[in-house]
Amino acid sequence: MGTGMTISRAAERAGVGVETIRFYERRALIKQPARLRSGGYRIYNDEVVERIRFIRQAQELGFSLREITELLALRADPAADCGDVRKQAMVKREEVDHKIVQLRKIRNALDELIATCPGGGALRACTIIDALNGRAPTKTDRPSAKARRQQQAPKGRNVKTATFKIDGMHCDGCARTIEALVSTEPGVRKATVSFKAQEARILFDPQALGEDQLAAAIRKAGYSVASRTS
Repeated sequence: MGTGMTISRAAERAGVGVETIRFYERRALIKQPARLRSGGYRIYNDEVVERIRFIRQAQELGFSLREITELLALRADPAADCGDVRKQAMVKREEVDHKIVQLRKIRNALDELIATCPGGGALRACTIIDALNGRAPTKTDRPSAKARRQQQAPKGRNVKTATFKIDGMHCDGCARTIEALVSTEPGVRKATVSFKAQEARILFDPQALGEDQLAAAIRKAGYSVASRTS
């Protein structure tokens, strides 16, 4: 039967917490030993510790508690075949492969969100928050900034530069916020905002939008347009 030990000692030997052992007992993954009449303690043996380690290792490999129960039944069955365990392992590997594909998709989506985030400024201009709220399309859903500029400004079409003096910027993050918002306007070729100069210089297609719309985009970000010069 092996060496007798308390639950705290068994937990230490198995590399888990006491509550983990109690949880396994509640789920009938391990059998709770009877209390000793003399001291009232429950005595665990080496076989229980080995079983706990098996359960823990199976969990780390991704097996659910239901699947672990099946593995434990096979482990205790003298007539069980290694092929049965191999079959379960292959099914679990297929699930892991599927999760890897999904995780790669999630990573690519996060890469796109991070790339489009202005990196500072007001939360109302945060593309990551917008995406989590379901308001912002990802790069896969919309053309790139370069493609939009090519669509908006065919060869030979005139472009115009407008300079706006801005009130309300408190840091470079504010400038990046304005740049991010203005750059999404149809017809904008380039937006450069300087916190130090308190101004924005915007290269745009006058046939696609006007200076009033550009000023409105700046105000939408929460800042005031003090003046403008073309």
